[in-house]
Amino acid sequence: MQLNQAPQLDLTYCTNIHPANGWPAVLTGLQQHVLDLKQRLAPDQAFGIGLRLSGQESHELLEPITLADFQAWLTQHNLYVFTLNGFPYHPFHQQPVKDQVHAPDWREPERVAYTLRLIEILAALLPNGMVGSISTSPLSYKPWFADLAAVPWELLNRHVLQVVAALVQLERQRGIVIQLAFEPEPDGLLETSSELIRYVGQLLDVGAVELAARLDCSLLEAQNVIRRHVGACLDICHCAVAYEAPRQVIAAYQAAGISIAKVQLSSALQVTLNDNRQAVAAALAPFSEAIYLHQVIQRNHDGSLQQYRDLPQALAAIDDPAACEWRIHFHVPIFTASFGLLNATQPALLESLQALNEQPYSQHLEIETYTWDVLPSQLKLDLTESIAREYAWVLHELKR
Repeated sequence: MQLNQAPQLDLTYCTNIHPANGWPAVLTGLQQHVLDLKQRLAPDQAFGIGLRLSGQESHELLEPITLADFQAWLTQHNLYVFTLNGFPYHPFHQQPVKDQVHAPDWREPERVAYTLRLIEILAALLPNGMVGSISTSPLSYKPWFADLAAVPWELLNRHVLQVVAALVQLERQRGIVIQLAFEPEPDGLLETSSELIRYVGQLLDVGAVELAARLDCSLLEAQNVIRRHVGACLDICHCAVAYEAPRQVIAAYQAAGISIAKVQLSSALQVTLNDNRQAVAAALAPFSEAIYLHQVIQRNHDGSLQQYRDLPQALAAIDDPAACEWRIHFHVPIFTASFGLLNATQPALLESLQALNEQPYSQHLEIETYTWDVLPSQLKLDLTESIAREYAWVLHELKR
């Protein structure tokens, strides 16, 4: 939905929340939930969709008749698509995802081909004059590399620049601007804002030379189009798990000249560890599930950080006397501040929204709580009602 502010803000939720396998199932999920949400939240105005498509679904939607039918459905119901989630490639629900959420990574030609299909789809759906965004993986999964010195940066750059070149040609030929937004995540090859800033700097330094040759333009022009078409996806859950303060991240991106193409409004789990550890372990046990990775970053009494690749590994070490806090990559409902002994990193989300009230640092806002089907039973509510509560909470905090 469009929020009345200059510049315009567009608020949506990511449809990765809806279990689906194949485009017909994706469309059914939209029909079951989006129309009801629009009637509740924006009956008299256009309502935005943050569309998530798997690799298979991107092929299916690109069929001319299928895409035309979807465009007609959007028009009929005054809906629009302005952002895509291009991070998870494979099915995302009801089967183990874990580290395969990163596959294929940016070393693989299929990651490039998938992203190019998403660009083609978004270019067809994006309203005239609106900038689009596609969030994508943080290049790869860091534990897949035994030696980080062996990361094939040249190959990664070549594939990313292939997509940037396509985005440049899209703007030149059709006047459509779409940004590729890298999403730092715990244990991603890019897992913090500083790592993304360094990577974009590498693109501007080394990659721009290759891009200039590819586009037959000057080095300065190549650097400018990289800045125009490559940005950050600021996921507030990931930011909080990494103990990064949103205001500092926003300022760092702005100082580096990196646009924040999309903000994913999300909360993680947080616990304080003292003499309550066995009770905390019992409270966390229902969150230790088999579908998603739930990385844990531990803060020690001396201020140092220690990482666990998944919640079961952290639970096995809960008696570590050095530990005083855990932040857990588990997307919990954003309208909730605590769950008994467990807390949410809602303060980080509130900080990001307050900063947005003061200065619109991004135009695209996407609610991204996708774990409803694996939440403990006491946190499960009617799905449409839960999404509506998340919208209401965000709109209240944005004073809309």
